[in-house]
Amino acid sequence: MNASKPPQEGYASFGANKTWYRVTGDLQNGLTPLVILHGGPGCTYDTVDAFKDVAASGRAIIQFDHLGSGFSTRMVDKDPSFWTVELFLEELDNLLDHLRISQGYALLGHSWGGVLASEHAVLTPSGLRALIIANAPADMRTWEAETLRLREALPEEVRQVLIRHEQAGTLQSAESVQASQVYFERHVCRLRPWPEEVVQMFARGRCDSAMGGAAQRAEDFPLLGNLRDWSIVERLSRIQIPTLLISGRYDEATPTVVKPYLENIPDIRWALFESSSHMPHVEERVACMGTVVSFLDECL
Repeated sequence: MNASKPPQEGYASFGANKTWYRVTGDLQNGLTPLVILHGGPGCTYDTVDAFKDVAASGRAIIQFDHLGSGFSTRMVDKDPSFWTVELFLEELDNLLDHLRISQGYALLGHSWGGVLASEHAVLTPSGLRALIIANAPADMRTWEAETLRLREALPEEVRQVLIRHEQAGTLQSAESVQASQVYFERHVCRLRPWPEEVVQMFARGRCDSAMGGAAQRAEDFPLLGNLRDWSIVERLSRIQIPTLLISGRYDEATPTVVKPYLENIPDIRWALFESSSHMPHVEERVACMGTVVSFLDECL
């Protein structure tokens, strides 16, 4: 990577809307670039900002805010039916075309971004060279069941607070937020204190997917309601490219959650980070980046 080359930011027109993106590194150096898909839905690129470290290996990194989030066009008046997986797949294809990399790229998706990355991969686009699925579900019903199981393992007094505020619809109260923090510190990010990007993620209030009922989460970001019955398990065998699965020992994306990827994608390997939960790219940053670089160097 040309260390003197500053990151390049811009917008890709997407119909009447715009997708904000940032490129770290040189897209013209002959190495396959890596496109990063952030989580949520409703989070922003900076929750996975750490992956820009991969550019130190010489490979360009593209990060962007999904439509409706961050620096991309924000829309608060759309009908819930507007927010679909197909919309975000179209946005991704549009960005790849805008950057002129659709004939050769790798993809990394974290959490909801992993859902989107896997949906893109099962379409077998000719330019997709490698796939990294980080801390993501393959089936939303399984994800829901596992996060509820993890919540049941919280201290009894914490569980009762969460149940009381969920029933009352007061999940934003100070008491409820404090109780939710117990879950987040176990299963989302185990670092103390939290890095700034994690603090900001929760300050924005749109990424706390494990707490609260489905109705509340769907109100916060309608796509979550549309994804409630989503599953890709039966389509995963279509992915024939090298794939890396990332998860943490204490992850809300438990082994049960990620198991379908391991069982159904033919060319897949699993990196389990022993000191991490849902954000190994933050919790074990150096090791996670090294794993990603090694995988890409091996298969590209």
